[in-house]
Formats: sequence, structure tokens, C-alpha cells
Amino acid sequence: MTQPAIGVEHLHKRYGEVVAVEDVSFQVAAGEVLGVLGANGAGKTTTIEMIAGLRTPDRGRVRVLGLDPLRDRAALRQVLGVQLQQAYLHHALTVAELVGLYRSFYPNPRPAAELLDLVELGGQAGTRFEKLSGGQQQRLSIALALVGRPRVVILDELTTGLDPRARRRVWAGIEELRDETVLLVSHAMDEVERLCDRVALVDGGRIVALDTPAGLVARAGVGSLEEAFVALTGRDLVGEDVA
Repeated sequence: MTQPAIGVEHLHKRYGEVVAVEDVSFQVAAGEVLGVLGANGAGKTTTIEMIAGLRTPDRGRVRVLGLDPLRDRAALRQVLGVQLQQAYLHHALTVAELVGLYRSFYPNPRPAAELLDLVELGGQAGTRFEKLSGGQQQRLSIALALVGRPRVVILDELTTGLDPRARRRVWAGIEELRDETVLLVSHAMDEVERLCDRVALVDGGRIVALDTPAGLVARAGVGSLEEAFVALTGRDLVGEDVA
């Protein structure tokens, strides 16, 4: 049987009295784009941070290309690219310096010009990170996630804060990734519908449904993915209960 690119088994994470992730299991095949769709606070970010090795699960097992994110951290960095919702980068470095620094970590990095073109930051190459707008910082973090030609990419709220033109450009760039496995965490319905082969609906720290977008719509007996989300979770995308 072919090994999945990402394998998650019975993942659990608690913060005090709050259960953020409860018994989450799923697999992502090589070359697949899996969307993780849920309202804020549903447990999406905590789940992907455990997959990336940034948080330690209380229970459960994660493997990325057969690697344990905690035990095999150095090896994982060479094959996994991660873009988080909040970018924590050296504020005094310019865009070009940050791209150059990240390129130095990998034996065969993508060309700097290609990366900056993907996220439309060529004109800001000499700008310090602290002087970028929030949307520009987000776009730079996407470029840095892709710099090492990773085999697996985790993208958390990919286009939050981007204007419509920038969103379309970033979507097109993700669609150009031919061989990479992508885990896309989002609460943007149009983004998930356009980019994802399958979608996991997350609510209350659990996966309540996992299927293709069309399969979720058919299962819920509704006309759109947004309606399917409401029908299957009982909530809308801002987390409000739906009567």
C-alpha cells in the first residue's frame, strides 16, 4: 500500500479545560490538495501546528513523508514548507535579504526572482519587513514556505488580508504546484472550492466530514459547499450556531 504524504492518527490537544483538537485522524495522498475548512476556533491551526512539529500532541501520531515531526525535525525541514497565519520574521531585514537567507538553507532553492514574482513583491525587494503592509507580509511568508521546493506544503489562511487581484495571483501560483502535497487551512469557501481535491470540515476540534467538495454537497443534499458546511456542522463560517 502506498504511504500517504501526511498521516494523522487520533490526534488530541488540550489547553487547560479547553479541548482544541479531539481524536482527529486523516490522510493526505502524495500530490493531493486537502482543504481544512472551519470557523475561527474550530481547531484548524492547532492541528496543522502539530503536523508541522510546532506543538506537541497530548496523544496521537503524526507522520509527514514517514517522518516524525518532533523526532525528525531537521530532516522534515528539508521537505516541508510552512506558511502560518502570523508571520514572525526579522523586522530589520529586507524582502531580498529574507529570501536570500531562506534560500541558503536548501541545496536547490527556487530562484529569488521566481518567488517574488509569484507573490508580486519584486518591487518591494529592498523594503524592510517591518515596512510591509500586513498583506505584503503574508505574501512574503508564502514565498518563504515555497523557497526550498518542499514536497509537502502547509498553508494557513493563505490569502487572508489580500486584495482580490493578489488572491487570484496566489491561487494561480498554488495551482502551478504539480508534485507537491498541499494542506490548505482556510475559512474562505471560494478558495477551498477552487484549489482543493478534498475538504475536511472541522468543528469543535473534530473532523465532522471529509470528502470531495461535490461529495460533501451531495451528502448534505444541498446546492453549494457553503450550504453543506452549515448542514453538516450546524454552524456558519464565523462560528455562529445555525438554528
